[in-house]
Amino acid sequence: MPGAWLTFAAAVGLISTVVAGRMKRSQALLFPSRPDAFRGKRKGQVLDSASPVRHTLYATHYVAWSEARMGAEGDLYESLRMELRRGSLTLGVLVRLREERYGYTLRQALAADGLEMEESTLYPLLRRLETQGLLFSEWREEDRRKKRFYRLSPDGVLMLQRLLDEWRRISASLDKIIEP
Repeated sequence: MPGAWLTFAAAVGLISTVVAGRMKRSQALLFPSRPDAFRGKRKGQVLDSASPVRHTLYATHYVAWSEARMGAEGDLYESLRMELRRGSLTLGVLVRLREERYGYTLRQALAADGLEMEESTLYPLLRRLETQGLLFSEWREEDRRKKRFYRLSPDGVLMLQRLLDEWRRISASLDKIIEP
């Protein structure tokens, strides 16, 4: 059983320590080596005199941070870049849907503006925005093909204006910070 916990700890980037007899103030989570071993509940109390060794797992942000920094700075950058893009894509889609479009032409317009995205990102986003009441959509036949056209709803127009105001405030603040 201890080997399983150590393997688990290594797999998720946790530090494993072996502690004898008493709980220390800094211990966060205690996983006993036997299911019946956890008896004590108070700090400093002997947990089980028959089995004084416990395996304590600490989750630390430092381990994840240092691993990301040492071996995967590209992955960290990519993760932060995607987080930054996520909100920007939503705003870009709302702006472009002030004019009615179907998915493919919307994707092309965004790509022409420098906001390229995969279909696997665009269509779930469109469905989510429609579910939230920010878009209307309807199926129509054009060029002998059925296409789903999207446009902003009245609530979407109001939300877009609020989001653009917030975007401008954030952008102005960041400009002050970046270019003092």
